[in-house]
Amino acid sequence: MTLVESRGVGGRASLLGTTPPPPGQPELRWSRFVPATAAEGPGVRAAVWVQGCAVRCPGCFNPHLWATRGARLDEPAERAAEWVDAAVAAGADGITLLGGEPFDQADALAIVAEAFRGAGLGVMAFSGYTFDRLQEWSRDRPDIARLLAATDLLCDGPYLADLPDTRRPWIGSRNQAIRALTPRYAAEVERIARDGGGDALEVRIAADGTVAVNGWATDAALAALLDDLGVRGDRAASLRKEPSR
Repeated sequence: MTLVESRGVGGRASLLGTTPPPPGQPELRWSRFVPATAAEGPGVRAAVWVQGCAVRCPGCFNPHLWATRGARLDEPAERAAEWVDAAVAAGADGITLLGGEPFDQADALAIVAEAFRGAGLGVMAFSGYTFDRLQEWSRDRPDIARLLAATDLLCDGPYLADLPDTRRPWIGSRNQAIRALTPRYAAEVERIARDGGGDALEVRIAADGTVAVNGWATDAALAALLDDLGVRGDRAASLRKEPSR
C-alpha cells in the first residue's frame, strides 16, 4: 500500500531489475555503516550500505558494492541492536538501507528494519526493483513481504543514466519513484511531489586520509568537488621541500 508517492516517469522498456531477487542468506552482508548522515533521506538518519547487487545498473554510484565478495558478515539481530544504539546516541530519526541491493538480502534486512521500528525509528530503503514487482514477488516470498512491511519510505526502480532527475532528492533518474508506505514520511513525500527538492552530498575525510562520500552527485560534479579540495596540508608541505641530493 502506498499512501503518498512521487511517481517515476519513463524507463518501462528497461530489463533491469525484472528478475526476482536471489534467495536470501541468513547472514547480513554489509560494507559500511554511519550512525548519522543528512544526505541519505529525510532528516538526520543512520545508513547502512549492503554488499551485493543483482540489478547492476550501468552508471551506478556504487559499483564496488555489486559483488558479494569482500562483505562483512554478521548475524543480523546482534548487529542491528548495535546499530540502533549508535543511531539513538547520534540523534538519528531512523535508518536508510542502500547499497548494493537491500532486497537481495531481504531476510536479514527485515530483522534490521524491525529492530529500528521497535525502537521507534523510521526505515527508508532504496531498491533497483520496482515497487510493483516487489509486491508481486512478495506473494510467494515471505522475506520480501517482511522487509516491505517494515519499510516506511521506499525509493524504487533501476537507475537509468539516460533519464537524469535533477528535480527530486535522493534518486538519480526520472523513472524512479519515492513512496511513503506508512504515514511517517508522507508529508515529506507530498512536499517533494509538489515542490521537488535538491540533493545533498557529504564528503567525510578520516584521520588516515580515507575519503567517503554520502548522497548523490553526477561524476562531473563529484570530480569538480574533489579536485577543489586541493592537496592535503601535510602533503603540500612535503612537496615544498627541496629534494634530497
